[in-house]
Amino acid sequence: MTALILLTSLGVITLLAEIFSFKKLLYPFVLVGLVATFVINLFDWNLSRTIFYGMMQYDHFAVAFTSVILIVAFLWFLMSDSFFKEETSVTDHFSLVLFALAGTVIMVSFSNMTMLFLGIEILSISMYILAGSKKDDLGSNESAFKYLIMGAFATGFLLFGITLIYGSTGSFDLAEINTFVASHKGSVPMIFYAGVLLMLVGLSFKVSAAPFHFWAPDVYQGAPTVITAFMSTIVKTAAFAAFLRLFYTSFISVSEIWVSVVWVMAALTLLVGNVTAVLQTSTKRMLAYSSVAHAGYMLLALVAGNIYSSSSVLFYTLAYSIGSVGTFCILRIVVGAKGNDNTESFNGLAKTNPFLAFVMTVVLLSLAGIPPTAGFFAKYYIFTTAFQAGYTGLVLVAIIASLIGVYYYFRIIIAMYFREGSHHLITLQFNHKLVLILVTIATIALGLFPDFIIGML
Repeated sequence: MTALILLTSLGVITLLAEIFSFKKLLYPFVLVGLVATFVINLFDWNLSRTIFYGMMQYDHFAVAFTSVILIVAFLWFLMSDSFFKEETSVTDHFSLVLFALAGTVIMVSFSNMTMLFLGIEILSISMYILAGSKKDDLGSNESAFKYLIMGAFATGFLLFGITLIYGSTGSFDLAEINTFVASHKGSVPMIFYAGVLLMLVGLSFKVSAAPFHFWAPDVYQGAPTVITAFMSTIVKTAAFAAFLRLFYTSFISVSEIWVSVVWVMAALTLLVGNVTAVLQTSTKRMLAYSSVAHAGYMLLALVAGNIYSSSSVLFYTLAYSIGSVGTFCILRIVVGAKGNDNTESFNGLAKTNPFLAFVMTVVLLSLAGIPPTAGFFAKYYIFTTAFQAGYTGLVLVAIIASLIGVYYYFRIIIAMYFREGSHHLITLQFNHKLVLILVTIATIALGLFPDFIIGML
């Protein structure tokens, strides 16, 4: 609850910066605010409670995922400083990002489907605008338009599903819905099952799971690089947390209805995301399909549905998000120097900019799941969770998909170390150097000592 209030307050304060002329202080102010929010959020650990008349549940799950979001948000702000200096609308950019973060906190802590809808819409509306924030770029305009249309389409499915579930159970409360279903086993109205599947479709759009992923590559490619990084990390983390909370609080009693559907979606997402990423020449578009593939890995935990599902997704989102922030930060630096994001832009980077090449290698190895990085243990934990639940076939599909993923990640590493390029020495800003150092340390530390995060839930 405290995190939500602080983030919302920060957003309101940034809106006042234009009036009271303290725009230049906003960037350090927001960074300090995020650190303070993270620290205060930890004080809610072991204080499980409901707020807003029982519509939000602030428990271990909510505190843990909120902490992950705040950590990634801090790193994201460090890499995105120029995004908040380029235009006169800087205060609007700050407020939109902070309100989006407030939406994510609602999404990880809701206990009422009304709050789920509000959290998604607060987040989504901010992201529609931010995706099109590069106003003179047709690609950015197209990205925002597609995101808006597909987002509205997904919201329609979600709301229709909520309507059918409310009509069946008479409640929006997750616990009451679960109680109703458990006590009416065998006599639940058919429209309830239709509502579950419609909500599954709506949330699958939000996490860009196949076959509802078609919007993601175009939106990710057209949006400003820093916004793409935000969508592929913070937005995906919040969406999966909401997915887990909803389906394992309200719909666990009817898991036979949706688990098989999610099984097929997970396999399809893994294969489509990884195979299509291999075919891309644009690094940004390749990372977009990679993001689709990583959604498939996290769907394994949703299918498994055991006591390890939440903690495995928590660790995976942290490892993946940290790696993605580092990747997009370097991509932004290289594109700024070379003018395009083709794979060839990384040719010879190790000779002229060994620090950038080293960090890029570490984060790509993590995304590929190579030990001893965080990504290896994230995948290992996800695979183990699904295997213990008896989904051996799906784990085999995920392993094959991982091997495909190694190819396109290593393509960039090979380009940096074994191909000739025309790179010149790139002077790094202090904040970029800081975020890359932090990302490298975190990626290696989480790979060597994963038990701390895994044990949180």
